[in-house]
Parts: sequence; C-alpha cells; structure tokens
Amino acid sequence: MAKYELKLPKMGESVAEATITSWVKEVGETIEIDDTVVEVATDKVDSEVPSEVEGKLIEILFDKDTVVQVGETIAIIETEGDGGESDSEVKEDVKAAVVEVEKSIEVAKEVVTTSLDTTSSDRFYSPLVKNIAQKEGILIDELDTINGSGKDGRVTKNDILSYLENRVNQPKKVENKEAAPVAVKEVKTPSTPVTMSGEDQIIEMSRMGKLIAKHMVDSVQTSAHVQSFIEIDVTNIVKWRNKVKDAYLKREGEKLTFTPIFMQAVAQTIKKHPMINIAVDGDKIIKRGNVNLGMAAALPDGNLIVPVIKNADQLNLVGMTKQVNDLANRARANKLKPDEIQGGTYTVTNVGGFGSIMGTPIINQPQVAILALGAIRKMPSVVETPEGDFIGIRQKMIVSHSYDHRVVNGALGGMFIKTLKEILESWDVNQDL
Repeated sequence: MAKYELKLPKMGESVAEATITSWVKEVGETIEIDDTVVEVATDKVDSEVPSEVEGKLIEILFDKDTVVQVGETIAIIETEGDGGESDSEVKEDVKAAVVEVEKSIEVAKEVVTTSLDTTSSDRFYSPLVKNIAQKEGILIDELDTINGSGKDGRVTKNDILSYLENRVNQPKKVENKEAAPVAVKEVKTPSTPVTMSGEDQIIEMSRMGKLIAKHMVDSVQTSAHVQSFIEIDVTNIVKWRNKVKDAYLKREGEKLTFTPIFMQAVAQTIKKHPMINIAVDGDKIIKRGNVNLGMAAALPDGNLIVPVIKNADQLNLVGMTKQVNDLANRARANKLKPDEIQGGTYTVTNVGGFGSIMGTPIINQPQVAILALGAIRKMPSVVETPEGDFIGIRQKMIVSHSYDHRVVNGALGGMFIKTLKEILESWDVNQDL
C-alpha cells in the first residue's frame, strides 16, 4: 500500500490561499480518479478539488473553514501499489504539516486576542494580511481604511505593503481606538430599528451574497456614478439572426444568441474610445492594454458572477459566440476557474433577460464603467426614407451606461453609447457568419 498526498492545487494567478468550505468525502470512503474530495473557496470563485488517484481517504489534515495555502497537503489517500515514500516518511510529513497547522492556529488566535480583532469589522482579511498588520501595529480601524485591489475590494499583501510605504510620511487616519468603533457603529445601525412579527422569517445571507453586497456598497462609496441612456434600433440584427441561427446551430452545434453580437460591438466601441477602458489608482489613471470584457451571468441561486472574455477585441463573431456560450454554461454549473473571473476591464450586464427595459448598474470595481442591455421590444417608430417619413414597427432596445464621473465625463460617457448605437444600427443583414 502507498500513500498519496492530496495538495491544494494552484488556483490561478495571484491566488495564494483558499478556504475549505466542505469535505465531500469522509475518512474511510473509497475514492475514484477525478472524484471531488473537497470544496474550497477563494476571494475569486468557489472550486472543487478532485483526486488524481483512486484509493481510500485515510486522513483529513484541515477542518472546514480553515484557510489553506496553495501547495499544502490537505488530505492523505491510501492507494494500491508501492509509493515513493515509506509509511514512516509519510507520517513524518503529516506530523510536520500538522505542526504547521497548529502554529497557524496559534498565530490566528494571537491575532484575534490582540488589537486586530476581526469581530469589529465585517471585512475579510487573509491570515497573511492580519499577520503583517499585527507586526506593524495596525489596528482593525486603520486596516478598514485601506483600499483593496483584490476581488470584492479585498486587501492583498501588495495593498498593505504599499500602504505601509506611504504610511511612514503620513499621519494615521485613525488616531485612537475609541473613535473608529463609534463611526463603524453609526454606519451599521439603521436609523429605524427592524421589527419582526411572528409571521416573519430570518434568512441568512449566503457567503457569496455577503461578498456581493459588500462589493456593491464599496463601489457606490468609491465611484461617482452617472448614467446615460440611448435607444437603439436593432431590427436588422433581429432579422439577420433569425435568418442564420438555424444554420449556425446545425453547423456549430450551439445556439447563436444576441449576447455575443452585442459583446463584439462593445469591444469594437472600446477600441474607438480607449479612455473608457481604464482604472483609477489613487490620483493616477491606468490605461488598460487589453480589452477584457466581463459578462454578468445569473447563477441558479439568484446571485451573479462575472466571467471575463480576454482580448475580446481580437475575436470574430464565431469566436465570441463560443466564448460566451462556454463561459455562461460553466458559470451556471459552477465550473469556472478562478482566472476566468478576474482581469476584466469593462463589464456588460443583460438586464433585458429578466424583462427590464433598462437598468442603472453599479460599476464593477476597479473598472470605471458598465453597460446594461435592456429588453428588445417591438415599438412603433418614425422611419425616415428618401420618399418621406412613416410609422413602422421596429425592434428597439434601451442601453444604459453607468460610469465613474471622477474620470469619465458626460461627453465620453455619452459618445461611447452613441458609437455603439451606430455600430449596431449599421448591421449588414446580408453578411455571412
């Protein structure tokens, strides 16, 4: 018999740790190759860790809700045949791993019992960030003031190190321990207390729901949101899609929806207005070199996730369609990889999928703009022709553009959707796919 160490795999660039959310297999259970052993969550996405061998799970090294570093051994699987290490060697490795876990637990306990008490904040901080803050004497009140560049505004190692570099020449924002808790309490306490009756029911927010809620609030507090709206005649696009969709399904084995058509048009529009493809870093503007489109997708539980189409401006319509369908299908099945939901530079959300004619979406930080596609509707419209004007039935939609008024003025925000309108309304109904 041999023993195989199941390690936490690499979860994508910039992801160094994950939290164990549940053990799918229990000690003593038989495991087949590719069986999911454990489910983990990063600040990017939830993932499953499969087994690369078949055997029996004989030891679990980390409990549920424990934060584990990438590359650490999380479980031991007993397999048939000879292993590369003896049982005694494996046991020594396991003991060493357990010792490290115990050290981590002690460090975490020390952090919690000192000034960095996370019970005074709803914000999530990794053990690494907590340890750095503890060593540098940063209280939770001050830590809460640091802008995070990670998913959902999470403070990363680089964020806190950069803050420490600037902190030397700047006074701390929090001068004492008593001032900050009062401010936090004022923000959290509703002006009108929530009362409940016997008919009411308390529903706990999911982990992802809490992250989304915080991300939305942080975005509104960070960016000066302004919206522009425009009506677009997509009659030619509707006619063209109806003409080619059956042939496309037969040829490619998948559906042609409106989403990839609009995503391709958005990518073309960004190329014409590159200053919408930026991010804000303090008093600096970062102009993105790639056009990476985020595509908001609804999950079965009602939450949203935003997979990213990398280098979207380089895709033709067939390539865009395949990317959109693949990411949407795997998003609904919770099969996205961490790298596939990060790196977005501009986001598109389809509120029309729920029947809404328009929406005012919240910007997906650290981006500076987001586009909402309204429902396509048949509308009476004035049609201009060389022979004169007449009333006709046209397929129309309203597009909403939310942008950060700190760096995107009304001219750019409005011109962006005007260009998008021109691209979509000039659609060639005779083009091939």
